[in-house]
Amino acid sequence: MAKRVFLIHGWGSSPQDGWKPWLKRELEKRGLEAYVPQMPDTNTPKMDAWLAKMKEVVGKVDENTFFVGHSLGSVAIPRYLESLAEGEVAGGAVLVAGFSDDLGIPEIKNFFPRPLEWAKIKSQCKKFIAIHSDNDYYVALKYGEEFREKLGAKLIIMHDHFHFSSADGFKKLPVLLESILEVAGEKD
Repeated sequence: MAKRVFLIHGWGSSPQDGWKPWLKRELEKRGLEAYVPQMPDTNTPKMDAWLAKMKEVVGKVDENTFFVGHSLGSVAIPRYLESLAEGEVAGGAVLVAGFSDDLGIPEIKNFFPRPLEWAKIKSQCKKFIAIHSDNDYYVALKYGEEFREKLGAKLIIMHDHFHFSSADGFKKLPVLLESILEVAGEKD
């Protein structure tokens, strides 16, 4: 069965934004199936709608299912993993500039009706990598450290990568490609 990678963009973003088109092409060149769904109402995101979209697009989750999330996409992925039935276990996830609370931003409070269920999330995914920048203007490095502590994630700290967004000039993100190949067991 082919390995499938689902790239979940962040708030106000799209499948065509930033490094996502580049990453999709690079994964496909290596024989992985890559999907970059347009998340609903991206400027006024609602957790229930995002989770429904992920369920629709992903279908059956197994060890050949992998996720990449950026910013709010890195919140949607753990919430999605929480929703899986026991025994449905993804192969891995790479969370870029992820976080675990609403950052004091009212527009995303609905993604945090309760704290993340760390043990459940960890049991639904075999491997995690968290990628954070040492100067992200939205997401503090403490969240990457939390992912390392609570999920056993490998933490990669990049210097001067801000929020890894197109506004920061990122059209390619080689560390992300290497990370997803690592969790998917495709790295040389």
